[in-house]
Amino acid sequence: MPVALTLQEVADELGVHYMTAYRYVRLGLLPAAKASGVWQVSRDDLDAFLTSSRTGPVAAGAPAPWSERFEARLLEGDAQGAWGVVEAAMAAGADLSQIHLEVISPAMVAMGARWAAGEIDIAVEHQATVIVQRLLGRLGPRFLRRGRTRGSVVIGAPSGESHGLPTAILSDLLRLDGWEVSDLGPDSPASSFLFAGRRSDHLVAIGISVTHGDHLAQAAEVCAEVGAAFPDVLRVVGGAAIRDQDHAVSLGADARAASAEEFTQLLLDHTHSTKNIRTPVR
Repeated sequence: MPVALTLQEVADELGVHYMTAYRYVRLGLLPAAKASGVWQVSRDDLDAFLTSSRTGPVAAGAPAPWSERFEARLLEGDAQGAWGVVEAAMAAGADLSQIHLEVISPAMVAMGARWAAGEIDIAVEHQATVIVQRLLGRLGPRFLRRGRTRGSVVIGAPSGESHGLPTAILSDLLRLDGWEVSDLGPDSPASSFLFAGRRSDHLVAIGISVTHGDHLAQAAEVCAEVGAAFPDVLRVVGGAAIRDQDHAVSLGADARAASAEEFTQLLLDHTHSTKNIRTPVR
C-alpha cells in the first residue's frame, strides 16, 4: 500500500505553511483524497509534485492541465476546490468560453466515461453534476451582453432526458455571442418549447439536446410540433444520440450541431438567408 501523508507532513516536507499545501490541493496541483475527514497525499504523488516543482509544473509553452485539475476536485466532491481551479484558470488568462469548453466540459465527459467504465459510483457522477450546476450559476451573469440582441433561441432537452448541463453550457455561450436564450433544461415536453417560442421576440431557432437514444422519439415530436407552429424557425438537434446530419433530418430537424460553434454558425447562416438580420452585439 502506498504511504499516505497528512497535509501538515506534506507542508513540512515542502517547507511551506500548511495553508499553502492546502491551496495546492484545492487548486488541483497536488492530488489528495479525504480519509475520515482528513486530507491525505500519497508519497508517489508528493514525489511527482516535488519533481514537477523543480522542472516546472507544465512544459514550456504548454497550457496548464486545468481540466484534469478540475476533474480531480470533482472526483473528491470538492466544490470549493473546483471553483478555485476555475478562478486560477481565469487568472491565468482563460476566457469564459475556454472555461466552459476546455475546462468544465472535458472534465464532465471524463467523469461520464469513468462511470460508464465502472471506475466510479453513480453517486460521484451525480455529485459532480450538482457542483458544476452551482458553478455555472456563479459564472452565468458574466455571459450576459448589453445592448440589442441578434435574436431569440429556445433550447432544451425533450421529455425523459435528465441531462441539463449541455443546454446550460450552450445557453451561456450563445448569450456571450449576443443571443437572447430561453433554456428549458431537461425533461421538457414539446408544449414547453411551443410556449417558450411564443413568448420569444424574433425567434430564430429551437435547439434540442438528446443524450440517450431512448428519447429520439420525443425529440422528433418536438421537431414536428415546432415545425407546425413556427415554419420559418430553424430546428437544430445535437447531443451524443445524434449521429450525423442525415440522422438529424430523419427526426424532422433542419440541421445537426455537434458543438456550440456549429450551432452559432447555423444561427448566423439562417438569419442571413431569411434576411432577418439584426445589429450584432460588439
